Amino acid sequence: MARILDGTAIAAQIKLEVAAEVKSLAARGIRPGLAAVLVGNVAASQIYVRSKVKTCEELGIFSEMLTPPETVTTEEMLRLVTELNNRTDIDGILIQLPLPKHVDTKRLLDAVSPDKDVDGFHPVNAGRLQAGRPALAPCTPAGVIEILKRSGIAISGQHAVVVGRSDIVGKPAAMLLLHENATVTICHSKTRDLPSVTRQADILVAAIGRAGFITSDMVKPGATIIDVGINRITDRAEFDSFFAGDAKREETFAKRGSTIVGDVHPAAFQVAGAYTPVPGGVGLLTIAMLMANTVRAAKIRRGL
Repeated sequence: MARILDGTAIAAQIKLEVAAEVKSLAARGIRPGLAAVLVGNVAASQIYVRSKVKTCEELGIFSEMLTPPETVTTEEMLRLVTELNNRTDIDGILIQLPLPKHVDTKRLLDAVSPDKDVDGFHPVNAGRLQAGRPALAPCTPAGVIEILKRSGIAISGQHAVVVGRSDIVGKPAAMLLLHENATVTICHSKTRDLPSVTRQADILVAAIGRAGFITSDMVKPGATIIDVGINRITDRAEFDSFFAGDAKREETFAKRGSTIVGDVHPAAFQVAGAYTPVPGGVGLLTIAMLMANTVRAAKIRRGL
């Protein structure tokens, strides 16, 4: 039976370590600070940002949530970012995506000081990561590495296949795995005979953003599956294709009218040696690594 890699427990462990670091910095008169910028009234984004702010409070990190209106312009947002770049009490700047279509997201993310870029999206941090130099790495890929290491999954010498090439997850995850001495293959929508490639993976990272895309015939027996996907499904037929006979999921679906599935079809976990569940896997690490990045940014800015 496949081993479940418990994101809940690992995230809790990282948070305890961050809280200890915050306490140590407090003894030196330093309190890490995070500014979260949330534009408009997107319900999912509001929930996500509030959870980040709440976690800051729990760990002793100063946090401030800024909520420009939906009508905010790119120039107004750029001025806000400049102000945050210049504030000495702010070590990390988080701009919650997606932004309204009329706001130039790329210009905005590039305007964030690389030293305060706790999401790891700035080209300077991407370059540092590629070069193997100290950098603020994107939170989700960093969480993938933490899950593997803290679960005792060997990375060095293993063949890791990353399905997905986004700048936020796929590419940085591949780079971090490479730095851990894995042999890395990146796949995407144009990859020929994708199943033949994924079946070679000792570690299979699914980050393509399509519900249940990785099926059991695409998995090498005994492989470790890291499912990064978070896809909400509301269609009954689609639900049945994933979770028929799953009483617990059925109860959730009946109550909420929806449920969450990753990029890996649940049947594929029967083939795996270990896997991250959805929910309860990689997603929980994202916030934990954001907290870790904020503390790291605070220390780097002060030469510690």
